[in-house]
This record gives sequence, C-alpha cells and structure tokens, in this order.
Amino acid sequence: MTKPRALVLRTAGTNCDRETAFAFELAGAATEFVHINELTARRRELNDYHILALPGGFTYGDDIASGKILANELTYKLEDSLQKFVSDGKLIIGICNGFQILVKAGLLPNISGDFQTIEATLTLNDSNKFEDRWVYLKKLKSKCIWTENMGKIIHLPVAHGEGKFIPRDNKALKILKDNGMIALEYVDGSGHKCGYPCNPNGSVENIAGICDKTGRIFGLMPHPERHISFYQSPYWTKNKSSKRGEGDGFSIFASGVNFAKKHL
Repeated sequence: MTKPRALVLRTAGTNCDRETAFAFELAGAATEFVHINELTARRRELNDYHILALPGGFTYGDDIASGKILANELTYKLEDSLQKFVSDGKLIIGICNGFQILVKAGLLPNISGDFQTIEATLTLNDSNKFEDRWVYLKKLKSKCIWTENMGKIIHLPVAHGEGKFIPRDNKALKILKDNGMIALEYVDGSGHKCGYPCNPNGSVENIAGICDKTGRIFGLMPHPERHISFYQSPYWTKNKSSKRGEGDGFSIFASGVNFAKKHL
C-alpha cells in the first residue's frame, strides 16, 4: 500500500478537522473529509478507509455532555460498520472531543469487548473552567501503536472544559493498567507526576490518553495536530536543537500511517 486512506469525520461543531487532515497528509495518508450524514445515509462506506479520525471541536455544541450526541449516532446508526472496521484490524484515533466521543460510545476502553458498555467518562475539569495551555506528556509502556515512535516526554497543547478522565471503578482502572491500555500521562517537564496545572483537568492517575486492548483504537485529550511543526512550539526560539522540522505531535500520525502501510 502506498497511501492509506484516512477518513476525517465531521459534523456540526467540528473545528479541528483541517489541522488533523493536514497532519495525516504530511505523514503520508490520503485524507478525506466525510460528514456523519454521508455515512449514516450510506453514501460513503466506512470500510473503504483504513483510518478513522475523530478530530477536536464542540460537536453539536457539546449539548447534554461533550461528544455525547455524536457518540449516540455512532452507537445507534453505525454499530455494524464500526464493529467490522475494528474487527478488520483498522485504526481509530480520537483527539479531545474525539476522545470524548469514543469513550461515550463505548469504543474506549472497550474492556467488555461489546463496543457498547460505558466503562469511563471525561467530565468537567477540576478547575471548573476551560483549560487552554501547553502540557508535558510521558509515554508509558503500552499496547498503543500510535505512540510507538513517540519521544519519552513530549509537549502538546490542551483546550477543553471536560477533560477529566475517570474510569468506571477501581476494577476498570486496574484492567487498564494491567493490560497496557494507559498510553499517556500528564507530567512536569522532568517527567514527574504532579497536580494542577501539570494535570490540567484532574484526571485520575494523571491519565491523558488510553487505547483499547488491541492498541489500534487511541484517544487523547491533548492536540497532537497543533504541534506537527517545530515552529508551533511556544518555546521554539529557546530550543537550540539543530533539528527544526517535526513537532512533538507528528510522530503520532506517522506511527498510525506507517502501521496502516505495513498491515492493512
């Protein structure tokens, strides 16, 4: 395969779709913007693609709860297509609002394996305000194929009001840990866990991103598509590195595209 096909899903309120598509294009994928109505009306078929990307934004104005309405559309209108997409070994990434959608649709963490059971949530930040800042993230040893080539510590922006990750119970948290499903955690610049503002939302165990048991479905609250170039970093003028090409978020898209090229 020369160019995997990436579907960037859109609906009312999506606003990070172009940045996400550009990141995938830069990583070597052929991307298409597809509205949810095109899929539900079967004018487009999900299984014609290799990667499904749910970008950030405020889908449907975040009515009811962030991402809940689009999550319901996926659950009740595209259940069969999504299950086939996943069973065929294809890839899904959800960023910020996209992560909220995956969790509220039951696609993450999907411990039960039924793509329906809600086993975690992303809820209001502890600060009770919208957090728009840059954070440090530590890559954990996990099954996540999306973080395979990522640096140990990376710097990405967050922009959310409901980003606090809470597993359903302690049993679910233990399963996430024991099965290598926690991919990223919030840390300080030295890689140590700490509270606010390093952890911008109060997530349990500083969890910033998780994957399913296969490692192919990945969700994270920070925005990798907003740091695909060295020059997007707020500290680029202080960084004396001679490597002034890729930003910290680019490897996430490159890892997904490379996996698709090799395996799909």
